[in-house]
Amino acid sequence: MTTSGSAAVLADAAFGDDPGRWPLPAAATPHELWLRAVAAGGQGRYASARADLARLRRTQPDGPLASLAHSTYASFLRQLGWHSHARGWDGRALPLAGADAEAGGDALIGLAADALGVGRFAASARALQRAGDLLADAPESRLAVRLGWVSAELAMARGHGADAVRHAERAVEAAAAFGSTRHAVKSAVVHAAALCSAGDLDAARRTADTALTETARLGMIPLRWALASLLADIGSATCPHEQILAIRDESADTVRSRGGVWPVSVDKGTSS
Repeated sequence: MTTSGSAAVLADAAFGDDPGRWPLPAAATPHELWLRAVAAGGQGRYASARADLARLRRTQPDGPLASLAHSTYASFLRQLGWHSHARGWDGRALPLAGADAEAGGDALIGLAADALGVGRFAASARALQRAGDLLADAPESRLAVRLGWVSAELAMARGHGADAVRHAERAVEAAAAFGSTRHAVKSAVVHAAALCSAGDLDAARRTADTALTETARLGMIPLRWALASLLADIGSATCPHEQILAIRDESADTVRSRGGVWPVSVDKGTSS
């Protein structure tokens, strides 16, 4: 396969409509290494993704692409429940970004999510405000989706259900405009959680059940675990409780077999 062909395939797996593609073609450039890591991480293949990011950081020690590599590694840590560890990676990503809005926005949104994960809500809000200001004049992109996710999560943590739903709906719309299947499914995960926080459990179940089916079809194991964890709490309209628990535990096992390390509380299914 030519380099340009590999780049197209990797971009489609990372940010297009083929997030479950495996095996992935080899990366020929630093940017392709980043795309490959993003795609592998979306499938829960953390060992593969970490290896690509480590190679990227060796070949690209500074600049926006190095910043994106740090932010991506931080996102993997957060997916596994290690928010305090992720903060250091996002913190290093921010100065590496320089004047690049995409890399800087990624780092700031990541820092907001890190702070949120350890209960520092005011710090999370400040980082989100900085990210929003930085991206105000930028074209619509995946960062608009991420901004919606973390804004919704912060509203949920503060007990503001209606605001959470509003931010989640913005993320759903931004994901549709961006055209990434993985971002669309993750937006559905956030939307379902927001609906739950607003007390609309029926809508939350419908949204989560639909997204759960998509994760099975597309091989998005981390999102499958997140949805099953939510449905284990609120109940599924389509699957027995025992089946949801089995999906949650099997997904956690798959992530572990692919190089992911869960905190003890998450591994036992007692934290999301």
